[in-house]
Parts: sequence; structure tokens; C-alpha cells
Amino acid sequence: MDLHTYLEQSADVVDKLILRYFGDACDELSRATAHLLQAGGKRLRPAVVMLAADAVKKGSSYDILPASLALELTHSFTLIHDDIMDGDVARRGVPTVHTKWDEPTAILAGDVLYASAFEFLCLCSAPDNAKVRSISMLARTCVEICEGQHLDMSFEGRDDVTPGEYLEMVRKKTGVLYAAAAGIGAILAGGTPAQVEALYYYGQNTGMAFQIQDDLIDLTASSAKSGKDRGSDLREGKQTLISIKARESGIDLSPYRRVLSDAEIDRVLGELEACGVIDAVRGVAEELVETGKRNIAVLPRSPEKDLLEQVGDFFINRGA
Repeated sequence: MDLHTYLEQSADVVDKLILRYFGDACDELSRATAHLLQAGGKRLRPAVVMLAADAVKKGSSYDILPASLALELTHSFTLIHDDIMDGDVARRGVPTVHTKWDEPTAILAGDVLYASAFEFLCLCSAPDNAKVRSISMLARTCVEICEGQHLDMSFEGRDDVTPGEYLEMVRKKTGVLYAAAAGIGAILAGGTPAQVEALYYYGQNTGMAFQIQDDLIDLTASSAKSGKDRGSDLREGKQTLISIKARESGIDLSPYRRVLSDAEIDRVLGELEACGVIDAVRGVAEELVETGKRNIAVLPRSPEKDLLEQVGDFFINRGA
């Protein structure tokens, strides 16, 4: 099976779970909680849970489907709270929860998703000690996500953020949730400590590459293709690996902190490409993916391991 087909099928499984558990919302908080879940999404983190489980023990993903949903709930909780902090008005083509309802309701909806994630981990068909380890891993992950978000916020107004600081922020804000997806899949499938560790760091490295590619897509892809406002990071003066390496190359991006036309963005992109900034950033993402692949060298060869390797490549080729 090719990766595209697998991702479509796994997303369909998760969508059906969401419909089953969140499809009959009967009050305002329940509707707010289900709003973003029902707006769609690629369901990439649940797919990593399932692939990791089956890479450890073929067929085990069926027994731990609630864990796949738990990771999607965790992701959605972070999106709802991020949208509040960033003041965003749209997500996945629908109004954000705090604009459709209000901020207090959105905060509570995110809290419901957060708590529900742990409940769904408990519903997996797995030994109790494995479920306890999974719960512990997800709890630590949520702490690190919050720390990563705070780091990202602390970068605002700074122009001296280092590549190391940026990568630590990305590790916590994005990498650890993919790490938990792979690690929890391995734990619940009965993986050895070496397999769990290998898959955890596979998820962390490829998840970091995923975020770096997101930064590139913001600049290189059209709004129609990416579904986002092109050049928003540039306009907002966001500290990304692109802006950090541009500064190191002597390129001043501060004049572009304003509304920009596509022609102006193209001009900046051309300058960044000419100075090697874009290639350098892509190189970091590619190396992270290669490290992720090396992490899972301990796993026996299987179709699921092949797909995990393809997931890493997909993460850095999106929007290309």
C-alpha cells in the first residue's frame, strides 16, 4: 500500500471514531468541543500511532485505536488554545472556536479535549502497566508543548534568537507530540524499551522537520496551495529558522513586517535563495528526517516500517 492510500484510510478510521464519540453534541460546550474535530484534518498523528504499533506487532493497531483518537484530541486541544493566544479567526476553513462561541467556552472546550485524551488511552486493549506508561508519556508531552508555546511567545520582539533556541522550541511545540504518537503506539503494542525509544526519537526528529517545512511552505507556497496566508511569518516578524539564517547571512527582513504582495514575497524569496538560506533550512529538515530514519533501524523490515520512513519524506516534501 502506498502512503497516500494509507493516510486516507487511517484518516477515515479516525473520522468515524470522532463521529461515534463526538457526533451527537447536545449542548453548547459539547458542540464547541467537537467543532474543530469535525472540521477535518490530515490525522497524521493518529496514523503515526497506528504505524508504530503495527511496526512493533502486526495487527495491534486495531486494539489501540482509542490511542490514535487520544493523540488527535491532544492536537486539537493545542490548536484551540493557540488560536486564542494568536487571535486567529479561522482554522481548517471554519471559524475558530473562540470566535464562533467565546474565549471562556473555547478554553473549556480545549480542556475537555485534553482530559478526554487520557480517558481514551485507558480504553485501549493493552496491559494496565502499558496504559500507565502511555498516560505518563502523554502527560509529560503536554507539559513540553506548553513550554514550547511559551518559548515561541518569548521570541516575539527578539532579534537574537539562535538556531539552537529555535530548534528547542520546535522540539517542544511540535516534535514531542509526534514523538508521543510513535512512542505510545510502541508501548501499547508491547514494544521493547529499545523499540519504544527508537520510535519516540523517530517521531521527535520527523516532527521537528514537519514544523521547519511548515515555515518554508509559509514563504514558498501560494495561499491557494497552502490554504494559509502566504508570508504571514514574514509579515509578523516571526522568529523562524528562515529569519534566523537570513540574519546570519546579513539579510534584514524587518522592512517586510507589513502587508506584502506576492511579487514582494517572491523578491524576498529570490534573495534568500541566492544567499543559500532556503537550501540551508531545507538541509536541516532533511537531516532531521534522515536521523529519524536511522532511529528506527532497530525495527525489523516490514511494510509499516517502510511507511514510517515515507512519512518522514512526506513531512519535508509537503507543499513542494
